[in-house]
Amino acid sequence: MMGKVGKLGKVLGRKGLMPNPKSGTVVAAADLPRVINDSRKGRVEFKLDKQAIIHVPVGKSSFSAEKISGNLAAIMEAIVRAKPSGAKGQYIRSATLKSTMGPGIALDIKSASAMTTA
Repeated sequence: MMGKVGKLGKVLGRKGLMPNPKSGTVVAAADLPRVINDSRKGRVEFKLDKQAIIHVPVGKSSFSAEKISGNLAAIMEAIVRAKPSGAKGQYIRSATLKSTMGPGIALDIKSASAMTTA
C-alpha cells in the first residue's frame, strides 16, 4: 500500500500525516497482533507542535476522577522519561486540563510531578 500512498507524499508529508514505520503507523504483518494488542490497551502517542505544546487526550467525561488522574500521571511520567538529555532547567512549565469545547483548568505542576514519583 505504501506505493499507492507514496503518491500523496507531497500533500500528506507537509501536514505530518504521511504513514511512517518509525512512528508505528506502518507495521509488518508479523507485528500486527502486537500492534492490535497495544491499541486495545489504549496506547497513545504524543509529539510537540511548533509552539512546543503537547496535545494529548487524557480520558473521557464518563471516566471517574481516579481513572483521569491515573492517566494524567502516566502521561506526565512518559513526558518526563522522554526528556532529552541536553534539556536543562524546568522541563514542564505549565499544564492545563480541558474538555474539547470547555474552559481550561490550570494544573499544579509540583503536585503532578509528585504523582509520577509516588
